[in-house]
Amino acid sequence: MRQQLGLDRPWLEQYGLFLKRLVVGDEHGWPGFGISFQSREPVLDGLAERLPQTLALALGAGVLWLVLGVGIGVAAAVRRRTLVDRAALGFSLLGVSAPVFLVGLLSLFLFWKTLGWLPGTGYVPFSESPREWFLHLVQPWLVLALLFAASYARMTRASLLDALGEDFVRTARAKGLSERRVVWRHGLRAGLALIVTMLGMDLALLVGGAVVTEKVFNLQGVSSWAVDAALGQDLPPVVAVTLVGAAAIVVASLIVDLAYAWLDPRVRLA
Repeated sequence: MRQQLGLDRPWLEQYGLFLKRLVVGDEHGWPGFGISFQSREPVLDGLAERLPQTLALALGAGVLWLVLGVGIGVAAAVRRRTLVDRAALGFSLLGVSAPVFLVGLLSLFLFWKTLGWLPGTGYVPFSESPREWFLHLVQPWLVLALLFAASYARMTRASLLDALGEDFVRTARAKGLSERRVVWRHGLRAGLALIVTMLGMDLALLVGGAVVTEKVFNLQGVSSWAVDAALGQDLPPVVAVTLVGAAAIVVASLIVDLAYAWLDPRVRLA
């Protein structure tokens, strides 16, 4: 087995072989991640089987927490020092403080066990039943959205308050533009740079870091797969998930940089 895996060779030769398989591929396809020590199955097949669950979880939750967080943050900034602002800050404190596993278990107890509105744990592929796919992901989306929307609400509120004090906002108001247009078109757009940065990094990190949510709702994504592999000293799946997560961060950083030019005309001019 050591000879088959190349573990009897010098470390530099092992690393060179690893890079060669990663770039060129192996007998199981490209990129060459090898086979799992435990299941003896190609790691690439396991990754292709589990990655759709994680991507669906991250993207769906990202849309939810962006809409909720930005909406609550804008409402708090526009109605500063009012009851709406206090309620938004309270929501932010609750969302940041609540553990994911606790919120997930409470959600299962309420919506699945008690009310029976939503199905329990597990994952149904979109190709089998779009309706069941959506219903099984609603609770994980809501749990992650509650956690992240709290931070996004606080960040949106702070960014928008800074933007509303700028000269170009006062000029827009002096020109007679409506308050809605001033807030959404000028103030929020100028303050979205930080929000876009956070969104890109959070989505990329969720590709390999949504372990607790996947475990609570039994989604069998790549994050929980990597943890199980690490506990069993199964190195190839851990390496594969790590590289996929790193690639996701690089792609997200590129998309964020391109989004800056769309959000801020000063970036395009520079």
